[in-house]
Amino acid sequence: MSIKLPQKLMLLGSGELGKEFAIAAQRLGNYVIAVDRYANAPAMQVADAYEVISMLSADDLEAVVTKHQPDIIIPEIEAIRTEKLLEFEQRGITVIPTAAATNYTMNRDRIRELAHQELGIRTAKYGYATTLEELIAVSDEIGFANVVKPVMSSSGKGQSVVQDESEVERAWNYAIANSRGDSQKVIVEEFINFEIEITLLTIKQWNAPTIFCSPIGHRQERGDYQESWQPAEISEDKILKAQEIAIKVTDALGGAGIFGVEFFITKDEVIFSELSPRPHDTGMVTLISQNINEFELHLRAIIGLPIPHIELLGASASAVILASEKSDSIAFSGVADALSEKDVDIRLFGKPNAHPYRRMGVALAKGMNVQEAREKATKAATKITIN
Repeated sequence: MSIKLPQKLMLLGSGELGKEFAIAAQRLGNYVIAVDRYANAPAMQVADAYEVISMLSADDLEAVVTKHQPDIIIPEIEAIRTEKLLEFEQRGITVIPTAAATNYTMNRDRIRELAHQELGIRTAKYGYATTLEELIAVSDEIGFANVVKPVMSSSGKGQSVVQDESEVERAWNYAIANSRGDSQKVIVEEFINFEIEITLLTIKQWNAPTIFCSPIGHRQERGDYQESWQPAEISEDKILKAQEIAIKVTDALGGAGIFGVEFFITKDEVIFSELSPRPHDTGMVTLISQNINEFELHLRAIIGLPIPHIELLGASASAVILASEKSDSIAFSGVADALSEKDVDIRLFGKPNAHPYRRMGVALAKGMNVQEAREKATKAATKITIN
């Protein structure tokens, strides 16, 4: 198969994951247009061209696609006018993984229904609400504790664990405040008492079998990942079960590219949680843990380049560097101290402003085992302060 390079790639969403993807794309000479709703987004800083638009505006999307004529459109966030992507695909532009798959996965309700209702996959019990009154009723039906989150949000924002009825209104307000796009709808899920949450990075290829990275364990707070590690220590039979489910869901979605498929692992079960049709934030650990990181894997799968072997280079971990206060003038200190330890690396994302709990960077580390790698990554992250 003959692959033509360079390709013209348009990123819809240009955060830290888009930045690493743009770097990977440019290493193979591709032309990258970074699009986002705010100026100086991380991927814009390394792209060949950029545009600041509302990606919920069909007219704005039409204008940038007409102007740049990309070969491939690569969504990186949820808040996009996805029906417009169907139009672009009909004109011969490749949408990753496909326009229909992007439409499915932009909303938690659709992907959950695909997995549970159409494919018969075990998920947490769930229900929906579009008003506080509906949320109270659905919460009572599912029972407490439960988890409430917007059907459309980014990086887990708007998610909370609800212990009893007294916390329902607070959860509703938090979810709606953090909902993206037009949606005023929340999903309520049964609380799963899991042993570990994992991300299974699943690489779907145009003309080759679906392949996987070693499972990634992760820990969340406020619905957002705080640290991840690879490999996740789960049994081989549970890894095979997760792979079987991931193939089932990604085959139903079609297309090509990397999918971050999330699972709850309990003592007895592998339970499908969520899916992102793009590099996953917990997968930033692959920047240090693998011979080919998740961004390079996404690129290869999209363009149709071979992936002969994915090698885990050793126990590795990532830990986020969070802002603690609002600021429009970002300066980091402690970076030299953080980098003074062997097998530690740092990525600072270059976001133009900060607010409490915003992810501003990530510390990466390798260790003799997962515990040591996690400790090293967390220690490095805590050494960096944002002034």
